[in-house]
Amino acid sequence: MNSQKSVNPGSVSLTTLVLPIFFESLFRMLVSSIDTFMLSSYAQEAVAGVGMVAQYMFFIQLLFNIVCIGAGIVLAQYLGAKRHQEAGLIAQAGAVMSVVLAVLVTVLVLSGSSWLLSLYPLEPKVHQYAWQYFSIFGGLGSVFIAFNMFQATLLRTYGYTRDTMYISIIANLLNVLGNSLALYGWFGLPVTGVAGVAASSVFSQAAAVVMTRYRIKAHRDIVFRAEGWRTIPTSIYRKILEIGLPSAGEALSYNVAQIVIMAMVTTLGTYAMSSQVYAQTLVRFVFVASMAIGNGAQIKTGYYMGMKKPEEAYKRVYLYQFAGTLISISLVLLLNMFKQPLIGIFTKVKEIADITYNMLFVSFYVETGRSFNLITIPALKGAGDVQFPVMVGIISMWGLGAFGAWLLGLHFGLGMVGIWLAVGTDETIRGIIMLFRWKSKRWMSKGIV
Repeated sequence: MNSQKSVNPGSVSLTTLVLPIFFESLFRMLVSSIDTFMLSSYAQEAVAGVGMVAQYMFFIQLLFNIVCIGAGIVLAQYLGAKRHQEAGLIAQAGAVMSVVLAVLVTVLVLSGSSWLLSLYPLEPKVHQYAWQYFSIFGGLGSVFIAFNMFQATLLRTYGYTRDTMYISIIANLLNVLGNSLALYGWFGLPVTGVAGVAASSVFSQAAAVVMTRYRIKAHRDIVFRAEGWRTIPTSIYRKILEIGLPSAGEALSYNVAQIVIMAMVTTLGTYAMSSQVYAQTLVRFVFVASMAIGNGAQIKTGYYMGMKKPEEAYKRVYLYQFAGTLISISLVLLLNMFKQPLIGIFTKVKEIADITYNMLFVSFYVETGRSFNLITIPALKGAGDVQFPVMVGIISMWGLGAFGAWLLGLHFGLGMVGIWLAVGTDETIRGIIMLFRWKSKRWMSKGIV
């Protein structure tokens, strides 16, 4: 049945936007943790290999986010201004760009994954698992990942965050089922290991593409047609890239820095690599709330800028930030209170557990700073202020994060604790700078419409 609802930016509450995004993200991270647990029962080398490739998969998703972020921000401001015809052109252009970028990524991954992984001092088994996962999920799955991300962005920006939540839950359940078939050989099927896990991820993404397309068609207010894409004005593509490239650039710089840091972690051995995977798996449950609030803040700020109400955005983002930081600190406290049984789910190796305990304690510092970045930066981007976060981000991520990780973790021999202290310093200093940027109100002059 087709929906008659038309989005009214002024009446869409943050709670309406954020709660489905929160539960969607929470469920996705829960499934990711289940994946890690399932892989750990298969082989510790599989955990290390897939965990290392996860950095590159995140990098690929950030490339696709160039289009998603750019189209989403521009679309939100046009919806706020009630210029629906231009909004339809933005959706069309974003779809075309997503497919083209995905095809390029597929070619690069399939042709270069083996060479890329050879740059790391990996154990042979870890290298094998990493190559299998990267080639199948990163290579063959890229088109589905890109189009799923874009269509989900479209639904969220129009206010239909509940749709994306349900679709994500179904797709992730399909992924868990596929993983079980691959690792445990249910119904007499052969155990296909990491290759089967990667194939399961591709299938779940393909299923999500079909479901998101169906929901988009069900909402009549969403203008998203396949015909006429050849005649889209170049100015539309340019507008998306003008916002998308610099705004995604901040995230791209962050992930490249994380890849460099992960390379440092590999020099500390498989125990350190496994600890990094387990600690990151757990702290994702901490920042999921701030991430959801940040997504909602970006959409709401875009609406307000399109409606010519920047002062309303200014006041509300402070409330969003306070809530996000308070939730993050509370969740880190809970994580540390129950760290022993939680880590025990993933590993019984004492050396790995001890390293992970120390990293979780340092996460008080890391996650407080991260909450600033996950909320204030998306709000700045939603307003169209995309250059400043990139400039500050590049300096901080590399000067404090990556260099600090080498200095504290490797040079001074503090290991994983030193690396996480450096990451926390980057997050905190950068987050404080972003809060001052918001307070300055300079972003109010950056509107697109």
